[in-house]
Amino acid sequence: MMDSSKYKIGYFPVSKDYNEWVKKDYVEKPPIWCSVDMRDGNQSLVIPMSLEEKIEYYKVLLEVGFKEVEVGFPASSDTEYEFLRTLIDNNMIPDDVTIQVLTQCREHIIRRTFDACKGAPSAIIHFYNSLSVAQREQVFKKSKEQIKEIAVDSAKLIKRLASEYDGNFRFEYSPESFTGTEPEYALEVCNAVLDVLKPDKDNNVIINLPVTVEMSLPHIYASQVEYMSKNLKYREYVTLSVHPHNDRGTAVADTELALLAGADRVEGTLFGNGERTGNVDIITLAMNLYSHGIDPELNLSDINYLVEKYEKCTRMKVYERAPYAGSLVFAAFSGSHQDAIAKAMKYREKNKLHNWCVPYIPIDPKDIGRTYDADVIRVNSQSGKGGIGYMLENIYGYNLPAKMREDFSYLCKEVSDKEHKELKPEEILKIFSDNYLNICGIISVTDFDFVRENDEVKIEITFKKNNKETTMNSKGNGSLSAVNNALKAYTGEDYRLQVFTQHSMQGEGSRSVAAAYIGLEKEDKRIYWGAGTDTDVMRASTKALLSAFHNMMKGEKK
Repeated sequence: MMDSSKYKIGYFPVSKDYNEWVKKDYVEKPPIWCSVDMRDGNQSLVIPMSLEEKIEYYKVLLEVGFKEVEVGFPASSDTEYEFLRTLIDNNMIPDDVTIQVLTQCREHIIRRTFDACKGAPSAIIHFYNSLSVAQREQVFKKSKEQIKEIAVDSAKLIKRLASEYDGNFRFEYSPESFTGTEPEYALEVCNAVLDVLKPDKDNNVIINLPVTVEMSLPHIYASQVEYMSKNLKYREYVTLSVHPHNDRGTAVADTELALLAGADRVEGTLFGNGERTGNVDIITLAMNLYSHGIDPELNLSDINYLVEKYEKCTRMKVYERAPYAGSLVFAAFSGSHQDAIAKAMKYREKNKLHNWCVPYIPIDPKDIGRTYDADVIRVNSQSGKGGIGYMLENIYGYNLPAKMREDFSYLCKEVSDKEHKELKPEEILKIFSDNYLNICGIISVTDFDFVRENDEVKIEITFKKNNKETTMNSKGNGSLSAVNNALKAYTGEDYRLQVFTQHSMQGEGSRSVAAAYIGLEKEDKRIYWGAGTDTDVMRASTKALLSAFHNMMKGEKK
């Protein structure tokens, strides 16, 4: 048995007075976004990105629209240092973008960081030290006052160096392991740092509250954020930032509730890459806002491109079920789901709806560069007639009668089940063509001629069987009825033409292609289906009739 007694609550809830965030229903505006892909994301890779890969990925982040990008820990390695210098020396930092660099509260690392940032047009110096009980007692073996002194002395050094070095600098302080720290102590240290940095209207300072390790339910963190927001000094000139990790799998919830609680800024990564279970996923956060009608102010309109670049540069994979970005997140395999989606899409088109409200699909996949045909309706042995029919119609233009769709769906599911695989659109078309469309059986029609007299249509039609042609004369209340009556007389078969539908598939006027569908019913009430296409409507109908007749004869032999 697993022993849960070794685990005790290691976080520090604040007073229930700090729960005003509960009264808010949704996040009303996007936060300031800061990508930490180049630091948190990169340091967590089995093989960190090369200089060339970092530059390529950095350009992707700019394309997405990040205005703040943490580009690394320049004092940690030559590659990190060289990357930052490459950006500065080659004027690769746009005027509206601020780079961010990370440094521990250690003098030689801080000095090395300023060396790397020399000449930066706009840079945030992000310094941090850990305040948690576990780190104080087990790692540093220092008192609260000694730990606070580390932060304050570092703030003094950073402020002095910023005035000595060429560059435009802002400051950010993180009480690392905030979630394992007594909130009142974290507040004490942050306020002491702010007293040194003296925020004002021309000197905005960032206080970042990292969920270095998730330790509590999201609502606990939200109340801690509200406590800090309401008690920080110089709050008017402080940007309150959050940096959640995903150890409990609730980083997105932590972040959204923190925004309700007063946070102004979010540090995260594309697709949630980061140490252990990762950082908070900015893609998910931004698209959650978007799904509520709020512009996240990030360009995620080509999610496949972002996935491709991410996987290339990081050698990581985006999970198929990752929210919004995964290859299967819009896929409906269930028959009932497919039927509902297909009907809703037709309803949407018919009523020319602008607002998105489609069952099972929270956002319009086209908004992020996905397609209905390839990403929404997916066919396997669990699929139903609605989805299969929707795919056949929307990709290839065949609008089958309802009962025929049902018959066709059984064929598709049988193939999928037998071969244990998903069916691609081209495979579905082949199943349809092989089993219903323009089937050349042993009987064909080589010629026909119609004459209408009053309410009747008379026909002279030539059938061919085993290379022998036979001309028949017949009549009916319409052209198809006349052909059908001639076929019954020629073959001696007894059946009823139960279903007939047709539509134009493509083109205009005489050049359009007509599609016809026919169902023939025998005495046992079973219906046999056929389809035909031709530029001539009557020839399309005749082909559908002969295809259905062929399937009927084949079915009787079985």
